[in-house]
Amino acid sequence: MAEKVSFSRKCVTHDDLQPGFSAAQPALFKMALSTTVKVHPVVLFQIVDAYERRNADAHRVIGTLLGTVDKGFVEVTNCFCVPHKEYEDQVEAELNYAMDLYDLNRRVNTQEAIVGWWATGNEVTSHSSVIHEYYARECNNPIHLTLDTTLQGSHMGIRAYVNVPIGVPGGKSGCMFTPVNVEITCYEPEIVGVQLCQKTMTLSKKTVEPMLDLAQVAEASQKLTGLLDNVLAYVEDVLAGRTQPDNAVGRALLDMVNSVPKMTPEEFENMFNSNIK
Repeated sequence: MAEKVSFSRKCVTHDDLQPGFSAAQPALFKMALSTTVKVHPVVLFQIVDAYERRNADAHRVIGTLLGTVDKGFVEVTNCFCVPHKEYEDQVEAELNYAMDLYDLNRRVNTQEAIVGWWATGNEVTSHSSVIHEYYARECNNPIHLTLDTTLQGSHMGIRAYVNVPIGVPGGKSGCMFTPVNVEITCYEPEIVGVQLCQKTMTLSKKTVEPMLDLAQVAEASQKLTGLLDNVLAYVEDVLAGRTQPDNAVGRALLDMVNSVPKMTPEEFENMFNSNIK
């Protein structure tokens, strides 16, 4: 059985984490606050699944976030649940179990490192500081992600935070969870999975049969036609002076046009037939 480690709920101050107050810290804080967190759908699915499988007496579920950090962007590509119990004055978590899971994941995906932790709910609780202190030892500037599985406001809100020290030099210091920008991002295979899941929203039957190749091509062509209609309407509005031109949109449209492969109808037909089963 994994060893359980208890944390006191005593307030974690900046002095507990590192001594003194460096003049370079404001720049580090500014860098942390400009962080953008990109979360993949599989992470959200895993969090919801862990919440649905929680113990009957558990009010929330927590776990570890895995991913990569690059130039102010934290990309969260995986996660796992960490068994824990919360009491009024302490948090009890199975950290050895968490590290075993992390080591197993590293064997198959060496690029994924610990980037923070997640919790279900719509708020940062009084126990969050002590949990965050542990993850601050495992990685630099850990991210705290919350997913509102209680559906406050009739939607599943997602928020990301960084923990920044506050105070004055030589005085009492503390820490504060500050929100940062969070986005949902997808790889191409994930987009297909998400679109398939969305089809069950309007169906009484919550299962969807795989589509035939030709049906997928027809559906994709229909969507592409709609998108092209939107692009043409935008271009016509700009030319007619009804819409203010946007240089970024213009460059994106030019890149899109230049990316279209040039081929004859015969070449397109051969390519199409060779890729349809």
